[in-house]
Order: sequence, then C-alpha cells, then structure tokens
Amino acid sequence: MPFRIASGLLIIITSLLSNPLNAQFFEVQTEFSRYDSLRGTITPERAWWDVTYYHIDVDVNLQDSTLSGSNLIRYRVDSLTTSILQIELQQPMMITSVKQEGEELMFERDSSFYFIQTHPQKQIGKIEEIEINFEGKPIKAANAPWDGGFVWARDENGMPFVANANQGIGASVWWPNKDHAYDESDSMLISVTIPDELTNVSNGRLREVTENNDGTKTWHWFVSNPINNYGVNVNIGNYVNFKEVIDGEAGALDADYWVLEQNLEKAVEQFADAPRTIEAFEYWFGPYPFYEDSYKLVEAPYLGMEHQSSVTYGNGYQNGYSGRDLSGSGWGLKFDFIIVHETGHEWFANNITYKDVADMWIHESFTHYSEYLFLEYHFGEQAADEYARGVRFSIQNDRPIIGKYDVHYEGSSDMYYKGGNMLHTLRQVFVDDSLWRATLRGLNRDFRHQTVSSAQIENYLSDAYGADLSLFFDQYLRDIRIPVLEYSFRDGNLLYRWRNVISGFTMPIKVYLDEAEQWIAPYTNWQALESFAEELRVHPDFYVSSQNILGN
Repeated sequence: MPFRIASGLLIIITSLLSNPLNAQFFEVQTEFSRYDSLRGTITPERAWWDVTYYHIDVDVNLQDSTLSGSNLIRYRVDSLTTSILQIELQQPMMITSVKQEGEELMFERDSSFYFIQTHPQKQIGKIEEIEINFEGKPIKAANAPWDGGFVWARDENGMPFVANANQGIGASVWWPNKDHAYDESDSMLISVTIPDELTNVSNGRLREVTENNDGTKTWHWFVSNPINNYGVNVNIGNYVNFKEVIDGEAGALDADYWVLEQNLEKAVEQFADAPRTIEAFEYWFGPYPFYEDSYKLVEAPYLGMEHQSSVTYGNGYQNGYSGRDLSGSGWGLKFDFIIVHETGHEWFANNITYKDVADMWIHESFTHYSEYLFLEYHFGEQAADEYARGVRFSIQNDRPIIGKYDVHYEGSSDMYYKGGNMLHTLRQVFVDDSLWRATLRGLNRDFRHQTVSSAQIENYLSDAYGADLSLFFDQYLRDIRIPVLEYSFRDGNLLYRWRNVISGFTMPIKVYLDEAEQWIAPYTNWQALESFAEELRVHPDFYVSSQNILGN
C-alpha cells in the first residue's frame, strides 16, 4: 500500500537523547474487544480447515451499488476437532444461505462473523466444499486505499469507474471468506457480471467472457498461484488494453495494461516504468513470482494498491507520489512512485505474506526499501543513499513498528520510512553487497508463496549474516528510540558507547575519524580506541544519531 501523506503535516526529526523511557520496549496500551480477537486470532473454527480454492461469482449492480453472488469454497480437513467453520462478511453485506452437497447448512451470525455447521468430518486430508450465497451494499471507501471498501466513481466522460481496495478493512468487506492472512487459497476463479459496454479486470489471466444475452457479460479471471485475500481485485471501467512481453529472468513475462480509453496515449508513455521496474526487482529479489498469472497495471479511481498480478494505478501518469518527491532529494521524481512501490509488493506482500497484520513491516519496510534499490539499479548508489536519507524527515518514532498479535492491530506507519532505513542500515552491517543481494533473493526463493512471521524473517537474516541479530531487530522494530553513538576524545583515545538503546544492544558501525574510515563495534558500556583525531562523523547510511558528550 502507498504511504499516506497528511496534508500540511510537517514532521521534524527531534533528538530523543533525554527520553525518559526505562522499559526495554515501548508499549502502547490499547484495549481490545472480543471481536478484535475473533478477527485476529486463528480460532478453533478456523484452524481445522485449510482453504484450497475459491470461486467468487458476483453480480455488480451499478444502479444501486449492490453486490450479489456466491463463493464456492474448497477446503482440506486438517483436524477433526470441530465441524463448525468460521467465515467473515462485514455488515451491511450478509450471507443468505450456505449449502454443502446440495443441503442447506445451519449457521449463526455474530456481528460480521458467521459460524457454519458443516457436515461432520470423517477423514483428515479430505477435500470438502461449501457454497455461500451473499448480497448487500458493501461499505463505500471513504478514502481509498487507506480507508477501504468499494469505490463507486465515474470517469471524466461520465462512464462508471468502480473498484475495491480493502487491505486494512479486510476482504470480507465485500465477499465472504476466511479473512485471516495466515491461510491463502491455492488458486481461485473470479467471475464478475457487469453491463456489457464495460470491462472488468481482476487478478490472474482472463479465461473467458460470457455473453448473458440480457445486456450483461461475465468476465472470468483465473489465478493459478496462492493469493492473499486482500489482494483479490475487481476493476470496472471503460478500459482499453495494450500489452508487451518482458524478457524476464524466468523467461517471457506477459505484461497487460488496462487503462481508460481517454488515457491510452499517456499510459503508453508512462508505463515504460513497468518493465524497468521488473528488471530492477528481478535483479535484487529474483524472478517475478507470478509468471503463470502475468503482470498487469490497471487504472483505478484511487491512488493505487498491490493487488496480486493486478497492480492498480491512479497516480495521474506522472512521476513521484502524485507529482511530489517524498524524499526531498530530487530522486523521487525520477520514477513513478505507484508503479515502483506497488510492483515491489509483488515480492513482499504477495509472494511473501505476513501471517498476522502485526508483522506488516514485512510488506511495507521491504517494499519501501525496494524504492532505494530501484534507484540504485538505474541511477547508482548515490541516488539510493540520498533518497534513503531524505525520507528520514518523515519518521515519527511514535510507537513500535511491530503491532499487537492476534487482534488484527498493525504497528506504526514508521514501518515504511524507518523500516526502509533499518534495512538500509542492516545492509551496511552486512558489508558484503553480494551477500546482501543473495539474502534478498534467498528470502523470495525460500519463502516463495508462503505466509510468514516476523520471527522467521528475522532468523533468516541472522542466519545469512552469520550472527544473532535479535537485539538489532528489537531495537528498530519493537522500540521507538534512535540509537545514539555517544563519544569523546580524551588523552589520545576515542571513548565510545551506545546510548538510548535496549539492554545489551550492540551494532558495528562505520565512522570517520577526521577523514580516516574506521569500523568500531560499540556496546552499552564505554570502550576505548587509541586515536588522536579531533572529529568523528558517523557514516550517513546508518540510521543512528551521535553526540560528542564534551561538545568539542
């Protein structure tokens, strides 16, 4: 998801040297309800079954902004602990009936949660299926993609222009599903019925278009790879299509571009950013993860989102973030932010997906960091470094990047800029750029099409580095303080230590003593290094602060 920029907000990095925090981790005290737990926990009614396939078949009524249809769910029985199955569909949408093997099933509704009594399970590993019928008027997005739901708009020619964007609010805002990130469907079919003068674009590849002889058509899109629920996408408009084949690392990658007819000429020019984005990210992260489902950019009536193999675009056919450079460095206007950022999510969000929204940094920190890597690949290291330093002015250090587990509660928006700078800092610690690149590619290879936890990613990076990085991640992900390198020159020695850090924190850092490059490995206790230098400068690619305690 693109980062939200508050209008007129000036965020200034301030020193945390006098921060009175004594606890190891900063905690936000927040009360959670039973419904938060129902949404965020892998409940017993979720745990016993594994989704293998969805077929959403939905009619979109543009006259009254309603939806009606069905979802065929195939699932594998993983345990015999219960036969009650939990499904989510948010009000005012509602489930009208559920069938299994031709028989209607009983169900109970508790707010947006439905508990369905399926047929008694007799065999672990058996594939079962149910069909859920639903209808209603989905929540209208107040400010997509951040305040999600459905967007019911019209283009400049007065034609309907409709799409969903529901990362935060959840996919169950418009279709019934197992709305928890840990369980992805292995494949799915998306069938959307709309007036025949319009086009629907969804994830995956177009399988067929059915003429219904009643003024409507049904567009059938098939996704052959695992897909997270919030990435399931409907886009309806007066679209035209152009395409190309990208010579990718894993072969020929079909790239399809769907834009409003009146924007075709601008799109042909602007979407040249797409193949060079794929090129850069395949270099850093490995092959695009969804060759079988193609790559698409689809114009949408909002800024954009990372819908898997159907990246939505609304950046006005201009470079930057709605024409702005988020870094203030000048480099942010060298690329179309939405194309680069949302395409980066194909690796981090869609290929590697968090199991719990508390670990959303896995999506947003790596994807924000991918902007640096795009710049480095096409413009060089200086461009990437200056961009990384520039975005630091938007870091707030308000609360930890890691959220609360099992209650659907994400961490601070610092998961973007601070998270990206954390990874930029870690790259310096790795020292070996070849090892760093191999590690990024290894993540996407070894966790391909999987849902993961922060612990798994942290451990993987520690193993690649060859030492325990747990304190590094505790500092940057679970604490809000900026590490301070405190130092002084005394009697021919450099004295130095880490302050404003968690207990036991250590991290090697590159400094310049006068102009001589020097690596030091501070701890939280004072250390000494023989030096007759008069000045110390921290290498600017480390996200830390420094203070000469004598002030000279």
